[in-house]
Amino acid sequence: MKKQEQPFAFNIDTLLYPILFVLLIWLVFAIEIRFGLRFNKYGVYPQTIKGLRGILFSPFIHSGLKHLYSNTIPLFVLSSALFYFYRPVAFKVVIYGVLLSGFITWLIGRPSYHIGASGLIYVLFSFNFFKGLFAKNYRLIALSLVVVFLYGSMFMYAFPIDEQVSWEGHTAGLISGLIFALIFRKSIAVSKRYAWEKPNYNEAEDEFLKHFDENGNFIELTSENEWYSDTSEISQDISKFNYIFKENKE
Repeated sequence: MKKQEQPFAFNIDTLLYPILFVLLIWLVFAIEIRFGLRFNKYGVYPQTIKGLRGILFSPFIHSGLKHLYSNTIPLFVLSSALFYFYRPVAFKVVIYGVLLSGFITWLIGRPSYHIGASGLIYVLFSFNFFKGLFAKNYRLIALSLVVVFLYGSMFMYAFPIDEQVSWEGHTAGLISGLIFALIFRKSIAVSKRYAWEKPNYNEAEDEFLKHFDENGNFIELTSENEWYSDTSEISQDISKFNYIFKENKE
């Protein structure tokens, strides 16, 4: 198996890219504070040509420290899970997720600037959750349960319950994550399968089972290629050997 195809392989990328994502959004916010700038106008403004630029820029723009902080931890946690469990498709999910969720937001959003990394966070949340459900792998199913346990409350913010929150961006992220979970369905890591779990398994050819009789008793193979199903038979044969001890008189 090639290195990049090994499932659940931890390497420096698992944490490096999530850390870079977080540092980048904090860097943009620091530039705004340091130079007294406001980048809100570079967010997604639905159904306008100029607003399309927000598809690329909006994930890096936040309205304030509280908004930025609330996105930092889930972005790090969910992107780390993505790069650990789904390394081969991680970059595709992130890049395409930003583009698709941003475009859906542009289509369905209210006439206002939609900013923040929450759209991407919802992509990661949705992908990790649905991908695990589609997998026949206990680790990925467990990941889905952990994601719901930690961030299950995010579902409610995909609905218009708060006028100050871009529920359109959240909904777009959920839809995008589900779409990618379906598209990359065949990219699920395969659990290790033992010989007896494979369809072509043949008990008669299993060397391990040759050490047991039909009743499940362990049998031992002697140097003379004779099989013994009873330990008493082995002990009787051992008694037949003559051992010569030579005294060392030196």
